[in-house]
Amino acid sequence: MEQRRLGPVVGLGTYRTFEGDVSAARAVVDAALSAGGRVFDSSPMYGAAEASLGAALRDRRAEATVATKIWSPSVEEGRAQFEAQRWFFHSVGIEQIHNLVAWEEHLPWIEEEKVAGRIDRIGVTHWSAGSFGELEGALRTGRFDVVQLPLNPGERESEARLLPLAEELGIAVIVMSPFGGTGAPLLGHSPSEAELEPLREIGVETWPQALLKWVLSDSRVDLVIPASRRPQRVHENALAGAPPWFGPDERAFVARLTGS
Repeated sequence: MEQRRLGPVVGLGTYRTFEGDVSAARAVVDAALSAGGRVFDSSPMYGAAEASLGAALRDRRAEATVATKIWSPSVEEGRAQFEAQRWFFHSVGIEQIHNLVAWEEHLPWIEEEKVAGRIDRIGVTHWSAGSFGELEGALRTGRFDVVQLPLNPGERESEARLLPLAEELGIAVIVMSPFGGTGAPLLGHSPSEAELEPLREIGVETWPQALLKWVLSDSRVDLVIPASRRPQRVHENALAGAPPWFGPDERAFVARLTGS
């Protein structure tokens, strides 16, 4: 798998996957690590996902980078979330402010934790193009190392302003929702095997792989974090993280297959 600034380019998301099921979490985490993945993304928003992820990583913690989030309008609660994360994971590789919630209030204490060595990188996220103006303003402060944003053939708003800005400022990019928004709608309209045939010579065997490779073929993207409950699917997704990458023609072809 290719490596960029955050490590191997295909990580694992935990939204609506194993939640409180530690056994399922362990199977999926082991599959991701065995396939060459390293970064695992979570959040207090995702129910018991952080606790399950921490349990699943317990015997393989040195192999993984945890990217999780602070999600609260309250600094006191945000600090409590961080203390729970230290219990789950011992340390946090990327601490992100989820959906810009109280980002100006949380940022000072998160920066103190980074200086103390308990956080490696500071990030910020948002899923909605309607909040990209505020997200851009946050990035322009120069206080963030990482941004997480949506990107797929049906949601390309971040290409116009956020990806160029991240490149200008040297901010690493994590892509969420590579299969579309809530419910992954792009997976609900899978092309036929005949339609995917032109992509097979560059290593694409499945429609999810095509969508992941579409995202990663933009060199400004450092990491994509598809979520899955199925270890086999996790392994298949990881295969999309190796070149060759799509050129403009292949990216346009995949976009047409989505109807975008």
